[in-house]
Amino acid sequence: MKVVAINGSPRKGGNTEIMLKKVLETLEKRDIETKLIQIGGTNIHGCRGCWACKKLQNRKCAFNDDILNDILEDVYTADAIVLGTPSYFSAMTPEMKAFIDRMGVVALGNGKLLKHKIGAVVVAQRRSGGSAIQASIHHMFLMSEMIIPGSTYWNLGFGRDKGDVLSDDEAMQNMENLGENIYWLLEKISK
Repeated sequence: MKVVAINGSPRKGGNTEIMLKKVLETLEKRDIETKLIQIGGTNIHGCRGCWACKKLQNRKCAFNDDILNDILEDVYTADAIVLGTPSYFSAMTPEMKAFIDRMGVVALGNGKLLKHKIGAVVVAQRRSGGSAIQASIHHMFLMSEMIIPGSTYWNLGFGRDKGDVLSDDEAMQNMENLGENIYWLLEKISK
């Protein structure tokens, strides 16, 4: 089984990455293969709505001028996907928005490639925005027929500076619990 985490934060080593790594560490303890992919701070651009991906049927976006096609196969071969983004003015980063739009369209246009995969979202925030971001990404998950695991609370962590989220004990425990719930679902689905 494989879990891929996508870091939408341009701040490498920041709070979003710390939270994603906590989820992945929990899964690695259970011998689950994991991979962390950095999209924040890259040149990924939004969907152009051309639907060439549906015509081509090659599991890729027709535009190969950024990192998207390099990571799509990792996403589509994963059993679970964990998306992480900080809250910027109560919204996800532009890189994450571009990623979910294009990944979602390519997946839908190529036979619902995300169907029955597990999808989770973690959000680092200073004050607010996390719930709205989670809802937005959950909408994409649900219309893709994915399964969303719960945890002990919303998958949010609080902090502004790098590492601040480590002082948010509830968030870090929640990330561990999210990893455990993803593992439980993986076990149930694989039977």
